[in-house]
Amino acid sequence: MATKRRLSNDSIEEDVDMNRISSSESLSSMKGKTDLEVNEEPLVHHDAGEFHGLIEHQTTAEQAEKLESGKVNPFTGETFSDRYVGILKVRRELPVHQQRQEFLELYQKNQIMVFVGETGSGKTTQIPQFVLFDEMPHLKGKQIACTQPRRVAAMSVAERVANEMDVKIGEEVGYSVRFEHKVSNKTILKYMTDGMLLREAMEDHDLTRYSCIILDEAHERTLATDILMGLIKQVVLRRPDLKIIVMSATLDAEKFQKYFNEAPLLAVPGRTFPVEVYYTPEYQKDYLDSAMRTVLQIHATEDEGDILLFLTGEDEIEDAVARLSLESDKLVREENCGPMKVYPLYGSLPPHQQQKIFEKAPEGYNGRPGRKVIVSTNIAETSLTIDGVVYVVDPGFSKQKVYNPRIRVESLLVTPVSKASAQQRAGRAGRTRPGKCFRLYTEEAFQKELIPQSYPEILRSNLSSTVLELKKLAPETMMRALEELYYLKCLDEDGNLTELGRLVSLYPLDPMLAVMLVKSCELKCAPEMLTIVSMLSVPNVFVRPGKDKKRADDVKSIFTHPDGDHLTLLN
Repeated sequence: MATKRRLSNDSIEEDVDMNRISSSESLSSMKGKTDLEVNEEPLVHHDAGEFHGLIEHQTTAEQAEKLESGKVNPFTGETFSDRYVGILKVRRELPVHQQRQEFLELYQKNQIMVFVGETGSGKTTQIPQFVLFDEMPHLKGKQIACTQPRRVAAMSVAERVANEMDVKIGEEVGYSVRFEHKVSNKTILKYMTDGMLLREAMEDHDLTRYSCIILDEAHERTLATDILMGLIKQVVLRRPDLKIIVMSATLDAEKFQKYFNEAPLLAVPGRTFPVEVYYTPEYQKDYLDSAMRTVLQIHATEDEGDILLFLTGEDEIEDAVARLSLESDKLVREENCGPMKVYPLYGSLPPHQQQKIFEKAPEGYNGRPGRKVIVSTNIAETSLTIDGVVYVVDPGFSKQKVYNPRIRVESLLVTPVSKASAQQRAGRAGRTRPGKCFRLYTEEAFQKELIPQSYPEILRSNLSSTVLELKKLAPETMMRALEELYYLKCLDEDGNLTELGRLVSLYPLDPMLAVMLVKSCELKCAPEMLTIVSMLSVPNVFVRPGKDKKRADDVKSIFTHPDGDHLTLLN
């Protein structure tokens, strides 16, 4: 529900209640092993008869709730902690719990189903647990997988669900993301990035380890999720025992239903409050400056509540954080406003700094509220939910990955968001109480200029790495990608994988970088090439803070090499 109002020229979002991410190392028994190696170990489980009498795919919500309300954890045999009881009470107030029995009936009767849960419904944390009590995977040596588009979400949700189930993270509940996993041979519920499940599918074509696979945030249409949906559609034909749940936060899920042969759909409303939407009367030439002024005006004039500002990337965010921090100090001194803490949030931010966004807002004084401001990329649209946010400032832009197949260059471009993204952003303001969303563009621009949905990542990405993975599963005819792989000698003239191609496909790298790495052994420059490839595979290591750009440039110049960026990175 939204009320539309206009702004004067001067005044210019899963569903997961996430706790702090533990950044500790993997369990000692799993140290040094890849996730695929852990998957090869036989599963062990607790079974003292807690599930005796329950029949797979015939359980009821009442039976599951009885086990949840008992004194002993049915998955570990240990007594439930006091904290568990408090968390269980909160869980049962989530909207998704009201339709638990309806979900189970639909799930049990169908191999594939589509689940739509709006913001605040609790789908990401609760649905996998509902499935656990019905599948009882630990009694048959299977696991439940739940995919997330972003690693931060996969790690955070796993941590939260482990707390809700009163188990240790890495044991019954674990996560698997690129370069880090926390799973063991006790793990029965695994949160993972869609890319990790895709890599598992390369080695185990039928995904035999899983009895149910949940594709969460499917509406984001990431490259890996789209490819997974194509593979899973074939896998279910070979494995009638495998259950699939496609979960989306938006109501345009008909496309998923149609793709999976008219799979049934269950929709659960979110726990959201009304959000008033404000537009600017005219186009804003400098959206960054408008965003700064809007945030400061909200702090000076509005009631208590935290602010979420969406910007496009790291440099822009760090610059905004620095400016807002300075201006807020000025407001405290000159206008007697309450204190304001400003936190950045973007993908390459170190985990310990990401956790600061969950800290409480500073205490107010003199009757003026203290406030927390989070300046974020579109990572906060759906993957992360920050309780306490009442005001959203949306300039209407995001960075999108775009690939030009003619010159074979992939780049990030600042582009207008879609209507769906704008609605997701506004929804972040109505999480805990009625909120306000300030859109820094006109209502006419929203209605006429924004596209309904963002273009799927598969339409704007370099597909060569994806095609190489798919060549291990099925033949494809994507000519540009095949041409590049042939040029790299990963494919022969008939389009078949060469020995080099098979070797390259084992590396979670762009094929061009993987070939460089493999060939470096022949050319006796492996250590140097390993360094360069590593540096090219992570976000820019040269940080350029907005308030210290000259010093950062001076330090970078020490490493600069006249022959180009690659040797600069090597230095």
